[in-house]
Amino acid sequence: MPSPMSYAGPQTVNDEFTVSLLAIDDDPGSLDFIRDALTQEGVEILTASDPQRGLDLIARLHPQIVLLDLRMPQMNGMELLERIMEADPGTDVILMTAHQSIESAVEAIQKGAFDYLTKPLSLERLRGLVGKLVADARERHRALQLDRQLLDAYQFEGMVGRSPLMLEVFARIRRVAPHFRTALITGTTGTGKELVARALHRRSPVASGPFAVCNCSAVVETLFESELFGYVKGAFTGAAQDKIGLFEYAQGGTLFLDEIGEMPLAMQAKLLRVLESREIQRVGSPATRKVDVRIVAATNRNLGVMVAEKQFREDLYYRLSMVEISLPPLLDRKEDLPLLERYFVERFAAQYDKPIRGLTRRAQALLARYSWPGNVRELENVLGNACMMLQGNMIDVHDMPERLRNSLPKETAAATGEPLLSLEELNRRHAVQVLEKTEGNKARAAEILGISRATLYRLLEEK
Repeated sequence: MPSPMSYAGPQTVNDEFTVSLLAIDDDPGSLDFIRDALTQEGVEILTASDPQRGLDLIARLHPQIVLLDLRMPQMNGMELLERIMEADPGTDVILMTAHQSIESAVEAIQKGAFDYLTKPLSLERLRGLVGKLVADARERHRALQLDRQLLDAYQFEGMVGRSPLMLEVFARIRRVAPHFRTALITGTTGTGKELVARALHRRSPVASGPFAVCNCSAVVETLFESELFGYVKGAFTGAAQDKIGLFEYAQGGTLFLDEIGEMPLAMQAKLLRVLESREIQRVGSPATRKVDVRIVAATNRNLGVMVAEKQFREDLYYRLSMVEISLPPLLDRKEDLPLLERYFVERFAAQYDKPIRGLTRRAQALLARYSWPGNVRELENVLGNACMMLQGNMIDVHDMPERLRNSLPKETAAATGEPLLSLEELNRRHAVQVLEKTEGNKARAAEILGISRATLYRLLEEK
């Protein structure tokens, strides 16, 4: 009797990626047929006649493709399918059975199976279906290698992006950093304004000097002046000794004023005077002190509107905005999502010491459909939480927050002003959008959507 586990096939072929295929069936004859039918260069074939040993192989070796018999004495195939999807939801599973049933086929697909074969297995059908999956696995591997190279190429001072909008931001930072005295960074919450401020500092002539941060929204109005300019002993009750402010602390470096739009008008006037004179006075002292500090301010508010409404000083606004860098929301740079996903997953996998391989295709599709109101910071938090809580090695849809899983229909209606569409029409429209972004590459579009090319063709044909 053959061993419950065996394998055939080379590990590598001319350094080409090797695809692993595992067949789980309690019929030795069926395993022999599969091995003989599918043995080829670049494909490693593993077999298991016992479901538990098959699960052990999946946990250790993570095969890209699994052929699974539906009816086995120790564990039925549907239960085993669920456990495979829990262990490695990125696996392509094909169920095999001699008892064809539309209900069981639908159930298998709903539970994550790629397709369904009936016994006796058709050699042509088996080879054709597995051949497509092997080609898809190799294409995903090439895409993964390319993504890794792109991630290295498109990192800039702690920021990741290859979209035209972000490449322009990077270019502007390079041009501005050697020369600016004041700069204004605008963008909605979570777009990375502090990262830009730090990049300006690191690429400036004062990079070796200090980088000080003041979150204007967190400072009590009565303490603003002492926070920025410091105070002398006896200036007020509790001032037991002299204390330097952030301007003096940042001497010879950069002061980052985050959320500048929250600064009170009275304090804005004092800040303007410092920018013009390059002198500060500690609270309680008549003496002036020279300061040589570069100022980077940031806001998620529209300062132009605030000026018109007399909520922000016009002269200060023009002083700060001599150099302005505007950061795009993540919704406008969706092409950066794959790189950002890989960047954060690799970072958190290392931080939590977990062997996380990435996201499933359906998880990537879910992230691509979401509008990301919290921008890159929200994406970072979502993936950080998923990596922290993950038990397996692939992040799947169920690892995402409920707001992401439930967002698509509501957002689609809200964004278009139209009534809710059917799920079929939503899927078709989304497929068309993804296909346009991939410039008509159906294989790539299907991978992004997490569906087979046959399913993509059916979606595109629906009206």
